[in-house]
Amino acid sequence: MDFTLLVFLLLPVVAASHKVDLPPQVVFKMGDRRELACSMRSCPGELTFVWASLEDKPLFVDVENKPTESVLIFENVTKNHENTVLCKATCGKETKQAKTTIKVYSFPRNPVISGNDGLILGEENVLTCEVSHVYPSEYLEVQLLQGDTVLQTKEGELGGDGLMITHKFRPSSEDDGNGVTCRASLNMNHIESDGMTRETTGLLRVLSAPHNVRVSGFAAVSLGSGFTLTCEAEGSPELAFTWTALKPDGQRVEMGKLRELFVRNVSLTDAGIYRCEVSNRLGSQTADVSVVVKAPPMETIIEARPQTVPKEGDSISIYCKSDGVQVKLIILRLMVDGRETELKTSVGAETTFTIDSVKLSDSGLYVCEAFNEYGRQRATLDLTVEKHFLEVALQPDGVIVAERGSGHALSCQASGCPQPTFSWRRLENLPTWGLTKTRGFLSQLFFDPVELEDEGTYICEVTCGSVAESKQTEIKLFSFPSSPVVESSGPSLEGETVRLTCSVRDVFPADLFQIMWMDGEKELFSEARTFSSRLQNLTSGLSYALKAKDNDRLITCKVLLDMVGVLPAHAVKTSSTVLSLHYPPRGTRIKVSPQGDLKEGESVSISCLSDSVPLGRVVLRRVVDAIETELKANDGAETSVILPSIELGDSGLYVCEAFNQYGSHQESVQVIVKTPPRNTTVEVLPSSEVQEGQNVTICCNSVSFPPPAVVLRRLDSDTVIHSPDGVFQLINLTPNDTGLYQVNVTNDLGYETEIFLINVKEKRFESTPSWNDFVTPTVCLGSALALLGIIVYLWRESKTGSYDLTKCNADTV
Repeated sequence: MDFTLLVFLLLPVVAASHKVDLPPQVVFKMGDRRELACSMRSCPGELTFVWASLEDKPLFVDVENKPTESVLIFENVTKNHENTVLCKATCGKETKQAKTTIKVYSFPRNPVISGNDGLILGEENVLTCEVSHVYPSEYLEVQLLQGDTVLQTKEGELGGDGLMITHKFRPSSEDDGNGVTCRASLNMNHIESDGMTRETTGLLRVLSAPHNVRVSGFAAVSLGSGFTLTCEAEGSPELAFTWTALKPDGQRVEMGKLRELFVRNVSLTDAGIYRCEVSNRLGSQTADVSVVVKAPPMETIIEARPQTVPKEGDSISIYCKSDGVQVKLIILRLMVDGRETELKTSVGAETTFTIDSVKLSDSGLYVCEAFNEYGRQRATLDLTVEKHFLEVALQPDGVIVAERGSGHALSCQASGCPQPTFSWRRLENLPTWGLTKTRGFLSQLFFDPVELEDEGTYICEVTCGSVAESKQTEIKLFSFPSSPVVESSGPSLEGETVRLTCSVRDVFPADLFQIMWMDGEKELFSEARTFSSRLQNLTSGLSYALKAKDNDRLITCKVLLDMVGVLPAHAVKTSSTVLSLHYPPRGTRIKVSPQGDLKEGESVSISCLSDSVPLGRVVLRRVVDAIETELKANDGAETSVILPSIELGDSGLYVCEAFNQYGSHQESVQVIVKTPPRNTTVEVLPSSEVQEGQNVTICCNSVSFPPPAVVLRRLDSDTVIHSPDGVFQLINLTPNDTGLYQVNVTNDLGYETEIFLINVKEKRFESTPSWNDFVTPTVCLGSALALLGIIVYLWRESKTGSYDLTKCNADTV
């Protein structure tokens, strides 16, 4: 429900005996001072007024109460004063009310036109009209007019502060000086009519670069007179004029800065192009006029090109020209012995007569005569033609030594003649097989490739008019295309003879070649051949009796070309072979790494090497107890095997044997593996629990190498018994022998112990034997067994390289 309506519904209903006077709507101009009065003039008694805002905003006003009215004072109207206001008037017990709507507006300035005073002719320009500080802008309408024609219209939008309208167009010359109007209207009710519309008018100023430039005046003037040229143009802003004379030699001379140019006492130098340049800040344009000075031909010249003394056969041109004034006709003549011959007639100011190959008869007086309607002028040239001083150079000069199959060229150079004529021939009247190329002053004879039939003397002859000169050179050929090839009858044993052959192919000339057999710097044999006109293959042989010291001896075949002019690098070529002496395997050796004592668990490498020619086969074996086991075999000079963790069982004799077709050779090494005692066990026979007076045998078993020393002792006694084979006998035991016993097995790599218990049960005797009663015989027995153990040890060492303590036999206890 509308808030205003709700307020009225809530007001008490009273009799309509009084009336509140308040306009229903007011419009104030922003910035003005305004008053709003609410009155009730029919109240006879005391009257009170109350003002209230029906919108959620304060009133921002001053209140002045009078007896019959209340006045709201707006000192400076702003947007904040827009509101709906309620006025309550109370007369006694009767209250009346009325409301009014306050609207404000702002339209303080006239529209502003821009872009109208600098329009560029023919280009797209933009006119702008802007209205600012307008409120409320949604009631604003802006029009851009030219005369009575509306160019563009635009309406404002809610919440804006103003409005700008633009218009794009291309002005013409007719638009210059016309008016353009921007009209802004605030179409809002209750505004005074003089405040509803504002407008601004401006003049269009169309600017342009100079155009339609033209020059008027005389174009042809007589020598010594004067002339005036006038320059006319259109354009804005103000135009500037510059006159420039464009001389025939390209020079530019400034003549004046006014619209008119006046030249007095005209000379030939005043003829030419006159240019008027019109400019302003937007550009420039020019117009030209040609001024001709009327006079007879002047400055007529004749010359020979090039300007040197011509020689017979040269190409020359006779050039004739008349400068300064306009010439219609030029005639060129030759005068010899008083008789003239017309050579050429040309329309215009110049002509040229060319002689491609001048002769002695072309010498004489050449006359150039120029004509126009005002007169004639002539010039002469005395031309003398001389003979050429011809010189010929042939390269390479002298004797040329060339290798067959290579590319060569003879170059014949002529000087002192502009168009020489070349010819090639051989002294022996033989055909010339080479390719001839002639260009200008150079003629070349190419041999690619040069062959034996090209050998001989060549002559280059050059003619120039009546002059002829020649040069000659000689070509000598050789062929030495490849190094010699040495072949052998094959490897031999000591005392046999090997046959060596040295061959060199396609050589020439054969009589200049020498084949030499060399042992280092020592010459063994040499031979030469006779001349032949063809390519030849040369061969030389050498027999050599092999001795032991000749193995790997380097024998060289040296082929020498003894020809003057051949470079050393091309004159000598060699090829070598190495004497090979075969023999059966020798120097066979076997190596064990690491060297010295080997311990069980180490990584061991066993290598087998041998020397033989040719290489054969190498076999590595292990021999244990006369049983051979092949470990590895290779073709070549060596083989090897790696034992990553060597064991006692790897001990034995290792044999390296090498074979080839001439025999075999072998070498061996004994490998012994050592290990500290391990896996020690103790066995008491017949039992570890015996009756008093019985004997026991203690058997100690252990794996070790070298053989260990075995020691037995009672833990509570200092007496120690040694045994070489780990067997102990205790005789006639008593209860006092009961206790813990320890066996210690030791070699130089370590030891291992075992503890065990012997229990002797008591038996009555008149006398009890002591420890010494059975130790002494036991020691005697132990010594005998030790000697037996050493014998066994030495035998086993030679067999397997390992040792294991003797096992006890129960039947011997």
